[in-house]
Amino acid sequence: MSETTAPVAAGLKVKRRAFLVDVFIRLVKTKPLGTVGLAIVLLLFVVGIGADLIAPYGYNEVDLGSRLATPGVGGHVLGTDHLGRDLLSRIIYGARISMIVALGASSLAAVLYITIGVISGFFGGKVDMIIQRFVDAVMAFPGLVIMLTVISVLGPGLMQIVITLGILGGIGGRVRVVRSAVIAIKENVYVEAARAIGSPPFTTMMRHILPNIFAVIIINFTVEMGGVILTESTLSFLGFGIPPPFPSWGAMLSESGRRYMLLAPWMAVWPGLALSLVVYGINMLGDALRDLLDPRLRGGLGRYGRLKGVITK
Repeated sequence: MSETTAPVAAGLKVKRRAFLVDVFIRLVKTKPLGTVGLAIVLLLFVVGIGADLIAPYGYNEVDLGSRLATPGVGGHVLGTDHLGRDLLSRIIYGARISMIVALGASSLAAVLYITIGVISGFFGGKVDMIIQRFVDAVMAFPGLVIMLTVISVLGPGLMQIVITLGILGGIGGRVRVVRSAVIAIKENVYVEAARAIGSPPFTTMMRHILPNIFAVIIINFTVEMGGVILTESTLSFLGFGIPPPFPSWGAMLSESGRRYMLLAPWMAVWPGLALSLVVYGINMLGDALRDLLDPRLRGGLGRYGRLKGVITK
């Protein structure tokens, strides 16, 4: 008798932890870098939401008497820029922009690539062929060129950035990832049984396909967040992103940061460090979740990890 069936045979109950609770516990116990990444992501959200309460100054509050103040001088912890604006406050408000872009664009992209990928993988045949050729066409063009073209037409702005990054991220390579997961899932017996009893395709996809690719969706979402933040910073650095005076980290690295790099290096160091730290944390979290949730990897939870719980009488 196996170890998992012995307690059941003895009349004991297996107390199952909630899925997300189990993932969090395993993350803390087995993935220290993933835990650090989670802490960085949570810090980004807390700072972004509470920027008005945390920032000591306004993001565009000018003090010409404190221009290019070094860190720690005049109550400015990270120094000031060429207009006397507090860099710590601007980085804090920049975290709000990064959070909005990351959540908004990643959510829009997730809706698109989940919908397209599930339909492509589930129906197959001509539907799959048409969708995949369209995805191939989109992936054939350099992503940055497409984004610069679209932003040039729509104009710079937060909403334009979110919509552009969300749509382009939702019709790219992640469609293939979801499609592959759906193709693997739809060959299982329970999907065939649902079809045999006359379950409509939409019901089958919602009840049997989507719950079983939830791990893939979580991994894609976290990885997409880091890429979206980096892409938004790139566009802002090139002048096609968030317009001034709003403090995007990429824009802070652009004109003024490069112009005063030798005279006031902290103007480029702090936003660059914040951007690198956040993207690193998100990537570490995504990598750890992939190790925990992918059933093909050793230690992965998959659909069966939830059976591991606390055995009580």
